[in-house]
Amino acid sequence: MMFQPTALSERIHTLDIMRGVSLLGILLVNIFAFSLPLPYILDLNNWFSDYHDKMWYQTLDIYVQGSFYPLFSMLFGYGLAMQWMKADRLGTNFYPFAAKRLFVLLAIGLLHAFLLWWGDIITIYAVCGLLLILFLKLGSGWLLSIALMINGLFHLLMISAYALSGIGNEEFETFVDLGSIEDAITAYGIGTWTDAFVQRLHDLAFQMSPSMWFSALFTILPYMLIGAAAAKRRMVERAEELKWFWIILAVCCIAGGLFLKSFPFHTTRTYLLEYIRVYIGGPVLAAGYAAAIASLCLIPFVTKLLSPIAKAGRMSLTIYIMQSVICTLLFYHYGFSLYGKTDVSMSIVIAVSIYVSQLAFAELWFLKFHQGPLEMIVKRLVYGKNVKKVEQ
Repeated sequence: MMFQPTALSERIHTLDIMRGVSLLGILLVNIFAFSLPLPYILDLNNWFSDYHDKMWYQTLDIYVQGSFYPLFSMLFGYGLAMQWMKADRLGTNFYPFAAKRLFVLLAIGLLHAFLLWWGDIITIYAVCGLLLILFLKLGSGWLLSIALMINGLFHLLMISAYALSGIGNEEFETFVDLGSIEDAITAYGIGTWTDAFVQRLHDLAFQMSPSMWFSALFTILPYMLIGAAAAKRRMVERAEELKWFWIILAVCCIAGGLFLKSFPFHTTRTYLLEYIRVYIGGPVLAAGYAAAIASLCLIPFVTKLLSPIAKAGRMSLTIYIMQSVICTLLFYHYGFSLYGKTDVSMSIVIAVSIYVSQLAFAELWFLKFHQGPLEMIVKRLVYGKNVKKVEQ
């Protein structure tokens, strides 16, 4: 039997809402990577000198930073596991289609990274996804155990390294590379597209560094495994049955995540506390956000109210790439030359305005089509010209 994409009737709106919310969180974080030489600034909390800028960014750092890419990673794993279960139910070989789709995503990510913006995350998701599909035959218990083991080993190694080196208790120091910052401002702020391209290659050396890939294998891959484990248990589909689980998880993880992420700002910011804030507090808060959305979506009018966000989530690849197109046009010299010229509050306003316009775009697009434009291209490349027309 021919394996087909997910029909509209099979979609789970709660998952689409989670994706849509994640896209806003990701943009609120990425807006500073579009507008500032972020690879060469270790900590933006101390980059801004104005008090209001500091407070606005600290709020983002606590509530948003480091909490939406884990959520999106879990959703990525959830979606892949759903496709595996569908193929298994139909008696279809899942792996050729999954591998092909992930290689298509990898190609899109590489084009995005080299031609548009250095901060691409699609390539990392594609590579981790290729590793994830090797585990999908396992049961939910095994998937969760492997995820916790990999991620726990990473934390153990890092915390041990901080303890043995003695650096963990040292005060967190902010580092800026002034020479590289000037180069980036020149290339993106007043340079041509070619200047921006050359600078982008330098910035990619940070984004695609061996340490980044090492971190991704021990963080993003486990988050995907957790999402896959949840899919095997049909945790979102059974939300009504599991409502008290989701409510308790939301309360505990949001409270715990916010505590871990805010605590360093109320004491001496050491390297160890910063590590816990980013790599433990961020994912814990992500789980809380997922649980809160799952709980809220049990209320019928909430799902209807958040329908525009769900539509954006249905075309998440298109929305993500569109954000890069819009932001590079806004901030780079071949566009409106706003690079390095916006404060935190203005950056937030720009990010929210872009997102709202994308919600409107998604609403209009789905009046005529059943998939986003990039999703259509991926579908055609993966399933071929003879794919049966299904509502996506």
